[in-house]
Amino acid sequence: MPDTFDALETRDPAEREASLFARLPKILKQALHSLAYAERLKGIDPAGITSREALATLPVLRKAELPGLQKAALPFGGLVADAPGSFGRLFTSPGPIFEPESATSDPWRSARGLFAAGFRRGDVVLNTFSYHLTPGGFIMDSGARALGCAVIPAGPGNTEQQFELIEAYRPVAYCGTPDFLKILLDGAAASGRDVSSIRRALVSGAAFPKSLQEEFSSRGLEAYQAYATADLGFIAHETSARNGLVVNEDIIVEIVRPGTGDPVPEGEVGEIVVTTLDPHHPFIRLALGDLTAVMAGASSCGRTNMRIKGWMGRADQATKVKGMFVRPEQVAEIGRRHPELGRLRLIVTREGETDVMTLAAETATPSDDLAAALGATLLSIAKLRGIVTFAPPGSLPNDGKVIADERKYD
Repeated sequence: MPDTFDALETRDPAEREASLFARLPKILKQALHSLAYAERLKGIDPAGITSREALATLPVLRKAELPGLQKAALPFGGLVADAPGSFGRLFTSPGPIFEPESATSDPWRSARGLFAAGFRRGDVVLNTFSYHLTPGGFIMDSGARALGCAVIPAGPGNTEQQFELIEAYRPVAYCGTPDFLKILLDGAAASGRDVSSIRRALVSGAAFPKSLQEEFSSRGLEAYQAYATADLGFIAHETSARNGLVVNEDIIVEIVRPGTGDPVPEGEVGEIVVTTLDPHHPFIRLALGDLTAVMAGASSCGRTNMRIKGWMGRADQATKVKGMFVRPEQVAEIGRRHPELGRLRLIVTREGETDVMTLAAETATPSDDLAAALGATLLSIAKLRGIVTFAPPGSLPNDGKVIADERKYD
């Protein structure tokens, strides 16, 4: 049995990169047929966007903007040129955000991640993600059926009925959150129900610490995690290497400095930005608000695509200081005005009953003049005064945080 879904996963990285960016101009041209992208990308020549450097010149679309955009232009915020009736299914997620599903096999690109987790043709799969209005259940369902699996559309909750389904159909695989899988296993052990048929799992939607992975493994069940969203489907997934998540095929992933669209150096923590190559519903530089970092080299499993470390926190670090919001975009603007600096970190503390802002800046050449200039820039941008401190290059934490709220309230 092959170890990879297809030959695309083991391509030379340069070949993959060339293929993605050869296809991108056509996707951009298609996106320009929609009203919102026509406005956002005004003046852009799609034929010239054929590299990561060129892509990085386009504006990011923040996921946090989608509810407002869609409310102003129902249902898809003017980002989709085709009518709702041209899609296969129509969903909504909290926000609300309205999401269409293309009328194709495996529209969420989940089959690869399921295959990497050991799902194979003929397997019976217990899918406990919700099928009600949100796309979660269908994201897994479509990929499993594309692999040739039979799917039990169980949805979440109701453990007694879940036990009945498991004992009747004997599924070998599970899809759902890791938390609910533990509930099922613990409940079965306590009540004497037989769920031993489940031997592999693809989990998502919640933290999956190594301790829980090891607990599942000790029970004879190998579980792998995926990073997916209701807008985009599968973005990256774990493999047998157990070392980071491999980015899915047919999408372009960038890691950018929070509050900007500027790519960070490899290994530095930043915000995940995704461009999809789906002409029916393209997303151009969708910033998801999640933090991660690129891992060097290829996976030992043989897949050659980019690897990321998985979810490392949220990039949306807006913080209220003295009644006013300070945002990552403002810290990024300070960096743009002072390009000689390295990383910046705005630290918010509380002294007595007063909020205090401290701007820590990496530089090899600290000076009183530079501190005064930075303080003036901070005041100009944030409309708040702050203290300026300096740190040696590379010494500030590589965790993607540009605003650290360290206030403690008793």
